[in-house]
Amino acid sequence: MPVYSAPLRDFRFLLEDVLQYDKYANLPGFADAPLDVATQILDEAAKFTAGTLLPLNGIGDKQGCTWTPEGVKTPPGFKGAYKQMVESGYVSFSSDPTYGGQGLPAVLNVAVNEMVSATNMAFGMYPGLTHGAYSAIHEAGTPEQKEMYLPKLTSGEWAGTMNLTEPHCGTDLGLLRTKAVPQADGSYKITGQKIWISGGDQDLTDNIIHLVLARIEGAPAGVKGISLFIVPKFMVNADGSLGARNTATCVGLEHKMGIHGNATCVMSYEDATGYLIGKENEGLKVMFVMMNEARLGVGLQGLAMSEIAYQNAVDFAKQRLQGRSLTGPKNADGPADPVIVHPDVRRMLMDAKAFNEGARAFLLWTALYGDLSHKHPDDALRQKANDYMGLMTPVLKAYLTGEGFRHISDSLQVHGGSGFTEHYPASQFMRDARITLIYEGTNGVQALDLVGRKLAANGGRAIFAFFNEMDEWIGANTGDAELQPFVDALATAKAQLQDGTMWLMQNGMSNFDNAGAASHDYLQLFGVTALTYMWAIMAKTALAKKGDADPYYATKLVTGRYFITRMAPEGAMHLTKLKTGADAVMALAAEAF
Repeated sequence: MPVYSAPLRDFRFLLEDVLQYDKYANLPGFADAPLDVATQILDEAAKFTAGTLLPLNGIGDKQGCTWTPEGVKTPPGFKGAYKQMVESGYVSFSSDPTYGGQGLPAVLNVAVNEMVSATNMAFGMYPGLTHGAYSAIHEAGTPEQKEMYLPKLTSGEWAGTMNLTEPHCGTDLGLLRTKAVPQADGSYKITGQKIWISGGDQDLTDNIIHLVLARIEGAPAGVKGISLFIVPKFMVNADGSLGARNTATCVGLEHKMGIHGNATCVMSYEDATGYLIGKENEGLKVMFVMMNEARLGVGLQGLAMSEIAYQNAVDFAKQRLQGRSLTGPKNADGPADPVIVHPDVRRMLMDAKAFNEGARAFLLWTALYGDLSHKHPDDALRQKANDYMGLMTPVLKAYLTGEGFRHISDSLQVHGGSGFTEHYPASQFMRDARITLIYEGTNGVQALDLVGRKLAANGGRAIFAFFNEMDEWIGANTGDAELQPFVDALATAKAQLQDGTMWLMQNGMSNFDNAGAASHDYLQLFGVTALTYMWAIMAKTALAKKGDADPYYATKLVTGRYFITRMAPEGAMHLTKLKTGADAVMALAAEAF
């Protein structure tokens, strides 16, 4: 079984010292979970995830889900674990108290979900998608729809799904064919097929509330004619009890590379009863509420899987004896030294450690802004927080999954040939994590979204606010000799990101292929800059604690210095590549490939 130790010390450092969580004690939700309570919540979540979910991870991978005519069966142990998760309150953690939720800060929910995803990513997808469906209905549902569906979604008694993809179209949703026919009672008959539906059927909950994109007969072509519908697995009576089975059916399961413990379903809708959510032809607008939440959750998965892969690589590297240190034996009484003495193994482990800790800071920093966007009384701060959520979402999704997968691959490499076998968990981590670069919008789509939409939104207000924030931090901290290397690294990274942004503004509109060709490297440059900023903030905090006896702070500074020395310089490479434009990328004729 894999090893895993929840990064509780890191969570405490970020919440207490870096993000100054207690500053927000007067805001809704924060008042109910002061730092001592938040710490207890995370401690208990660590016990649940390591004690209950981790032992089921390998079982879910090897046994997977089973399709039967009566419904999908999840792997052994999943039902009991889900029941325990619901009873412990993790499913209702950050939901609206109006509908039975606890209303606690999303930043805490993110920390809990990192532990869930690390210990059993496939399992964690079931409640994760449910919360996405909850959010969409909470945002756009009628009062009657909210009263009917949200309490049971909040409690975890019912699950939720997101139905977008069809056999002939994925990202290009304008091509979808699922149709919706209006009925006299105000409902619709939904007919079509959806594929790759995570949690489309399972035996964990009493009901499943599908959110389905479809086109009402006579609607405009393309994305302007897409509406969103609530299609329950079982009809819900006026008193909230379950009625007849709807004609929404899982007709098969996908055979996948990984996440075998999650049911990825082919769904058939045959005149299924559905109810419009939001306005006609504005389904994508509502679905994006769910999709943006899902994208942040996928970025979290990239970090979580990188963390557990790193921890297992460290465990292996400390135990595996192979060769001698280049500077002389370090295990003189043994036949060989542990492989952790070798510089190239250290390089891979340090890359992963520095990435994981920087990514965790970036994720929690953004999640806190998510809380502030809803709860802070200051209009300007709420606007900034909303802007940041839009700007950072594609970066978090793509950068954390892409780089996370690279470090998962390196962690397998640390295992040598053992990593390529199923005797160790490294291969499962790699198989499970590979989907994160693809679903909820491929990383290439995220890069296009960043360059094509998010940079220009509101006249570039979000990106210029981010530049100003970094400039203010640099100005306020210049002159501190111990901190100066971090200040200099951030100044360089910020200048590179600004240079890349200006290049896109000047060259992307004149030739859209320039923007497309540059988008990947621009997003990578953005990710490097964001993590450099996080490491600068963490270094300042750790330096303020340098007299503390806790060795954690000294370790944090060593790791941060590694990042700015060995990893932050990657930004220059990405800037150089993005500024070459589209010519070299588009020069070869299609038939020459």
